[in-house]
Amino acid sequence: MLQIRHQIVQVGIRERIAVEPRHLRLRPVRRFASANLGLPDNRSYTYFVQLDRPWVAWNVFATPELSIAPVTHCFPVAGCVAYRGYFRRDLADREAARLKTAGDDVALGEVPAYSTLGWFADPIISSMLYWDDDTLAGTIFHELAHQKFYVKDDSSFNESYASFVEEEGVREWRVARGLPPADSVGDQLERSFTGRVLALRDRLGGIYGGEGSDDAKRVAKAEAFEAFRGDYLQWRHTVARGDRRYDRWMARPLNNAAVLPFGIYDVWKPSFAALFEQSVTGKCFFSGGCSRKQGSAGAIS
Repeated sequence: MLQIRHQIVQVGIRERIAVEPRHLRLRPVRRFASANLGLPDNRSYTYFVQLDRPWVAWNVFATPELSIAPVTHCFPVAGCVAYRGYFRRDLADREAARLKTAGDDVALGEVPAYSTLGWFADPIISSMLYWDDDTLAGTIFHELAHQKFYVKDDSSFNESYASFVEEEGVREWRVARGLPPADSVGDQLERSFTGRVLALRDRLGGIYGGEGSDDAKRVAKAEAFEAFRGDYLQWRHTVARGDRRYDRWMARPLNNAAVLPFGIYDVWKPSFAALFEQSVTGKCFFSGGCSRKQGSAGAIS
């Protein structure tokens, strides 16, 4: 992939490919990320790669049958992470099948973007261009945040931090352009749904950590997921007022691995939000350079 990148400026001048208007509009986003959010100023996301598929990679998540602890995979640079990524779907499917045969709960997640943690100039990928502008900008902020702060062997910290930078970065990006706040209904639904999934995750943890035979825990596990499905229908009808944005996720097989990403990407976001509120300026938070007088955001570094 790194060999088929096209620098965005060069594409705009020389090639005029079909997606030009969309990915060229990301140049201001990229400048804003470094100038206003203190994110790395390098060649990442100044290149474009056109793929012939909707996803760049697939992550395989797995847990033991009666545990919410992830099956981890360890690498020299990234350390141990709670998933394993593949650039080929057939390899991801093969790994998922292997883990299922071993008795693990398994879930497959589509990946539209990735980060090499600054080791290479990560490109903008055609799989990212299906999104609206806010989601696209947020993804760039998220992936650059991984380059800014990354703690080996702590997927929850890394993804929660990057997710917070993504959300706050989009908010500031809209303010800088004189746009009104994004649709708060969508944000509220996301927080509400995520909270329900995390509550399910906690319930499962209580089941697995409690007394009783494995057979009894399997029954309780099945009942927990069945109750969650029923609660979701009620939530969709009342809180979400018929909004069906989470139907696709709910239609997938539910197991420990399916809820695992919520614990990884969301569990520490409130803590980062609290640090941000204690800082005087957002930029000092993003740079990790806050003094004691400015706030405690420097604690991130």
